[in-house]
Amino acid sequence: MNSWFHRVLPRAILASLGPLLTLGVAGCSKKESFSEPPAKSAAPAREKPLAVGDPAPDFEAVAHDGSHVRLRDLRGKAVVLYFYPKDGTPGCTTEAQAFRDEQAAIERAQAVVLGISADDNQSHRHFAEEHGLPFLLLPDTEHSLARAYGVGSFLGMPSRVTYLIDRQGRVARVYPNVDPNHHAAEILRDLSQLPP
Repeated sequence: MNSWFHRVLPRAILASLGPLLTLGVAGCSKKESFSEPPAKSAAPAREKPLAVGDPAPDFEAVAHDGSHVRLRDLRGKAVVLYFYPKDGTPGCTTEAQAFRDEQAAIERAQAVVLGISADDNQSHRHFAEEHGLPFLLLPDTEHSLARAYGVGSFLGMPSRVTYLIDRQGRVARVYPNVDPNHHAAEILRDLSQLPP
């Protein structure tokens, strides 16, 4: 009996634990396959949004398409830096589609759109592909960019706030209460008023 107990019981335990062990290994490998360096900014956290005229805090991030983005590399272009709560939600989809539909006009204004949320790049890739988004989405999973720009959050999601950054890297406009239905048109109007 003892030999049966020592021979069969370990196999029975391993068989019952097999799915859990497999799940653990699969979970780790899946996480590792999608891991990317978190977005980072050396700027200190802010309690309130930046003000017009403030220098826009520099940051580095890997976008949903794998490209490396540094704000300082975009000098000479205006940057529409828009924080939004979550990929795929109604308001965020409306806002993203409006920027998509105005992409040609935004490019003519020598501007770049960058969308930022706390979603990871796997989510961003799906969102961009589903809606044909031609601009970059940046993951802020650790909220370092939101904190550097003084963007508040609710339930772990950033508030809907946009910064228009001028060609010299300073804040030209702040939009703390964005209406997703009209925001792209508002941005185009303000881009036309930026000095060259």
